[in-house]
Amino acid sequence: MKRVLFVCVENANRSQMAEAFARMFGGPDVEALSAGSRPSGVINPKAIRYMAELGYDLSQHASKSLDDIEGSFDAVITMGCGDSCPWVPARRREDWALQDPKHLDDDAYRAIRDDIGQRVKALLASL
Repeated sequence: MKRVLFVCVENANRSQMAEAFARMFGGPDVEALSAGSRPSGVINPKAIRYMAELGYDLSQHASKSLDDIEGSFDAVITMGCGDSCPWVPARRREDWALQDPKHLDDDAYRAIRDDIGQRVKALLASL
């Protein structure tokens, strides 16, 4: 089983969607987690709505802190948020430099969502 961690500041948008895509595309062969350096405590309603369009119920996720994450990972992906994240053991690290979509309009938010989906699919294929 491959373990993947997606990290952003609030753990409310990008990292949550990435975790969802990894669960969708990876199935039982992937353990996907997400966390934030300063978690908001809530998932952005836009993220919930736009992932529901793809058949994924993000309302069951929780905004988590990096302090709650344990173990090592096959990949740790940061979302371009300039995080000063604590070191998490990983075989591979990437920063995807993605714009935070929380204040974007519907089309731009969906474009970020779709970009994340394609990146996750490529990541899982390469692990």
